[in-house]
Amino acid sequence: MAQYVILIYDDEAAVAESGTEVVDAIMRDHDRFVRTHQDQVITSYRLRPGYAATSVRRTDGGELVVTDGVFTETKEVLGGLYLVDAPDLDGAISLAADVPAPWGGVEVRPIWTDELR
Repeated sequence: MAQYVILIYDDEAAVAESGTEVVDAIMRDHDRFVRTHQDQVITSYRLRPGYAATSVRRTDGGELVVTDGVFTETKEVLGGLYLVDAPDLDGAISLAADVPAPWGGVEVRPIWTDELR
């Protein structure tokens, strides 16, 4: 088995406009995803909205720049993630296809391990 991260991107404006009942239903869908795939889900995290992020980077001259908000301005923002075990990329994609993401999408990435170097 290999480990993959499934990154969940959401349109935060659409989430905010949808209302509590809709968001609660989607959270139940995530609970169902975890129960259904409990043998493969290692952990998961729901992230706070993009406005709670702090970006840290250095200029070409080495100066530290700290700014409020996400690293890049985009419509979809990283909203959460799952760390999963899957036999291969196809297995990870199959899991990702089951992740609720009604206002965005998901990205699958292998975790860097010694075997991949």
